[in-house]
Amino acid sequence: MATPVTNTPEQTHAPSSARLYGMIAEFETPGDLLHAAEKVRDEGYRWWDCHTPFAVHGLDGAMGIKRTWLPVCVFIAGATGTTAAFLLQAFTNSWSFSVWAGVWVTGYPFQVSGKPAMSLPAFIPVIFELTILFSALACVFLMFLFNGLPRHYHPLFKSARFRRATNDRFFISIEAKDPKFLPKKTEEFLRSLNPVAVEAVED
Repeated sequence: MATPVTNTPEQTHAPSSARLYGMIAEFETPGDLLHAAEKVRDEGYRWWDCHTPFAVHGLDGAMGIKRTWLPVCVFIAGATGTTAAFLLQAFTNSWSFSVWAGVWVTGYPFQVSGKPAMSLPAFIPVIFELTILFSALACVFLMFLFNGLPRHYHPLFKSARFRRATNDRFFISIEAKDPKFLPKKTEEFLRSLNPVAVEAVED
């Protein structure tokens, strides 16, 4: 289980045999969390996060989170789907390459209702579907990749106090691998944010 940090700054924050993952600070309201997140951001910590039972408006800005490359990647995937769908239909309906003759020749010249073989309006349904398919798959898989998911274990799960993060409490966690993390100094800083409690968590 997680080792609580006592109110005495001079005491050791974790057993010498245990590896410290980081520290968490517990808050009662979203407003307290937003205020604390701004302070952590301004302090210069890099490896930290906020944990809430529901979306808190303005939290991204308070944490200083920047836009990711996900929208750009999804756009590229969608454009790839559009291009693939057009080329597929153009190849099968309008032209194909004769390996034996070594020249481009007409593919399957079936005339349907007098429509031309290269008919963009007729291609739109397949183009639309592949664009959506490529975009959706890229969005889901890249979202998991960027967030390091799936992850079936996390050190914060050891904390009994942290269980309320999915119910009615709000938490800030700062990881020990952060360049600015010093157990005593980080504890004092978190306590200056007026949390309900501060706790050290073992890895």
